[in-house]
Amino acid sequence: MTAGVREQPRDADRPRTVAHLGPVGWLTALVVLAGVGYRLWLLAHATPPTNSDEATMGLAALHIARGEGFPVWFYGQQYMGTLEAYLAAPVFALAGGPSLVGLRLPTLALYAVFLLLAWRLTLRLTGDRWFGLLVVALLALGSDRIVKNQLIAGGGYPEMNAAGVALAVLAVDLATGRPGRRLARWATWGFLAGLMLWVDPLVLPYVVATGAVLVGFRRRELWGAAGALLGAAAVLGAAPLLVHSLLNGRNPLHAVLAASGANATAGWADRLHGGLLLGPSLGMGFCDPGRCATWQLWWALALPLLLALGAVSAWRALRSPASANSAGAAESAGAAGSACAAEAGVSPRVSAAVRLALVLAAVATVGAYTVSSSAGLTPAESSRYLSCLLISLPALLWPVWTVSRDGLRSSATEPRGIGRTLARLVAVVLLVATVGTAAHATWRAAQTTSATRADEARHAELVGTLRQLGVRHVRAGYWTCNRLTFASAEQVVCAVVDDALRPGFDRYPAYRREVDRAVAPAWVAPAGSPLADVLDERQRAGNLDLVTIDGWRIYLPR
Repeated sequence: MTAGVREQPRDADRPRTVAHLGPVGWLTALVVLAGVGYRLWLLAHATPPTNSDEATMGLAALHIARGEGFPVWFYGQQYMGTLEAYLAAPVFALAGGPSLVGLRLPTLALYAVFLLLAWRLTLRLTGDRWFGLLVVALLALGSDRIVKNQLIAGGGYPEMNAAGVALAVLAVDLATGRPGRRLARWATWGFLAGLMLWVDPLVLPYVVATGAVLVGFRRRELWGAAGALLGAAAVLGAAPLLVHSLLNGRNPLHAVLAASGANATAGWADRLHGGLLLGPSLGMGFCDPGRCATWQLWWALALPLLLALGAVSAWRALRSPASANSAGAAESAGAAGSACAAEAGVSPRVSAAVRLALVLAAVATVGAYTVSSSAGLTPAESSRYLSCLLISLPALLWPVWTVSRDGLRSSATEPRGIGRTLARLVAVVLLVATVGTAAHATWRAAQTTSATRADEARHAELVGTLRQLGVRHVRAGYWTCNRLTFASAEQVVCAVVDDALRPGFDRYPAYRREVDRAVAPAWVAPAGSPLADVLDERQRAGNLDLVTIDGWRIYLPR
């Protein structure tokens, strides 16, 4: 055992046999299976819909699997690491080729890891298994925006939540002084922190917040081998970023700021609307696909209150005698959290500190998003930048749960005032509304599967038709090109053009060079698109032959 680390109660760490799961354990296991099964069903129905950005990650995975390249960054930019491509490459190699299912299997596995670690974190922080069931149930649900973040291999989002909650779990164990494999835990925390700096800096508030907990509780241990190992592991995790920056003399921070809209302008009214009203409701899974009904925006109004309650509750627990002495439960939510954390074998002060860290990380995430121009310019799509808020869900809902839980208990000796009864009623309504709104958004997302599957079938027909026609090289719009190249496993190579037929943004320049060398590339456009209108004029002028299939138009040069 590491010097200076006091032995902690181990009851919560002992493995529970299947026979001892109990009703709440079985319910939790069923909910976990339901959450994973729901996403597996979506995957089988090609939902959520793919796009050329996800196909770009798939092409990177294909190149890695073939040994043709080992990209550090998402093709066409100098930020957002390609971890998803490296995870999918072995799947492609074993399956004998690329596929959308193969690309998303690693992201599905990352979601399962996130769900299990979130349950573990909730138990470590609160010791309340019924509350753990509630958190798992909420995270098992999945609105359109949520499943896009969790399943689409578009760069960063599927792995951020799993890594962020793992950092929090490790921080709890290390700060509490849990014995056994401590150096391995320090190294794992450092490696994940460095890895996320390479993958996507959006999770940085959670790295800083959980790191502050470690410094606050284990600064002496960090001065020794633990600190050296953590630092070395962090450098190893961030090695792709560091090596690329040193060799090319480029600062990835500049690219990140440009992508966030730092070079664009948006009014503060639009930023506040997108960052504080629309963004949280969309980003945390309470809205219909692509839009938020007015009634679904209630969560954005509740979030500031939950952040304030979570911060006050955690601070009171951190400063209360119950935390310092691991005393019995008090009436306040903070003291209740301390008592439950003690039952879980976690220092109550550590539990309170980690909950406070999660709340502050959520505040920093919302604040950083709100001040960015993306919140004002593209709030519906950029709400994905708030995906890490799900990591803070146990800390946000714990004060509400303790009030509603105490209100459901009957006690003949406990005085019951109108104020306390009303508070408990409000807490119960808030929890029910949270689950109900998320469930409704999940139901609306599930309704999109038939349309998405039909679109994927039309795209598969497009690929098959091009192969039958012997077309090897095409020009098309941005959102067509890489998706087409990936779906055909590079049997069809595409170069991007805009609606005026001018060269567009090719994320992988080698494709343009190959198409430019081709004798007579074809053109592809979605039916009814502006690009199709321009090409129709050329076809009527006698320069192109037209082949039409459902949803697509193929133009062959004469």
